[in-house]
Amino acid sequence: MFSVRHSLVPLLILLPLSSSWPGHQSFGAEISPPPLPSAPMKPMPSPGLPPVPDGIAQPPLTSGTRTIEVSGNAEIQAAPDLATLEIAIETHAATADHAAGLNGALAEKVREALSSKLGNKGRLWTGGYSLSPDYTEPREGKPTVTGYTAENTITIETGELGLIGPLIDAAIGAGANRVSSLSYSLHSDSKVRTEAIAKAAREAQTRAAALADALGVKLGPVLRASSEAESRPQPLARFAGMAALTAHAPTPITAGEITVPATVSLTYSIE
Repeated sequence: MFSVRHSLVPLLILLPLSSSWPGHQSFGAEISPPPLPSAPMKPMPSPGLPPVPDGIAQPPLTSGTRTIEVSGNAEIQAAPDLATLEIAIETHAATADHAAGLNGALAEKVREALSSKLGNKGRLWTGGYSLSPDYTEPREGKPTVTGYTAENTITIETGELGLIGPLIDAAIGAGANRVSSLSYSLHSDSKVRTEAIAKAAREAQTRAAALADALGVKLGPVLRASSEAESRPQPLARFAGMAALTAHAPTPITAGEITVPATVSLTYSIE
């Protein structure tokens, strides 16, 4: 008599290593495909700090980096070497054609006087031109046109600061009726800006040392640095045109100094 023995054959079930079924638990190690090559990432600037220029290595600011931030301010005074003058010629007439014609003839006369006085010591050009109607504004009814005003502005730029007074006198003598503006500046302020930035950097370093000493920490290397500097032209007050027309004495003009401010911000690591 034969006996039959039933063998228990283990059943192998392949389950996915990861599943989105609720409560499902994966068994075994998950094998991920090799990462694809990628381009190196640039460090992102911290909030409030300037972006890092390309080609300049900057230590990364990790979450554990302890830092202090300081800023220094400075100003450098410099004598101006460039003047910009604006002369206005204004005419009024009943019609637009008449106002424009009067203005053109008078502006040409003023331009010739300025060119003769300026010579080759500067340059001049038309800075602006306008032609607009003049209105009366009654309490009742619509405004009505009473005439037209034409205005021509001539801009003069020169490095001969002593010519400004004679130029104003020449323009007024030729028929100009307003000096719109006069300002002094620097033809090139790179040297002065460099001095202002250096002075502001020393101020920032002094503040950083004082702050570190007060906090009982030691300064590490500078992690971030930025600067800002721009010269401020020196504008003079507008001239009273009609008062200048009645003056017979030469116009005295004296230039002041140009201020070039700078701000330097530094971020130090601390130990």
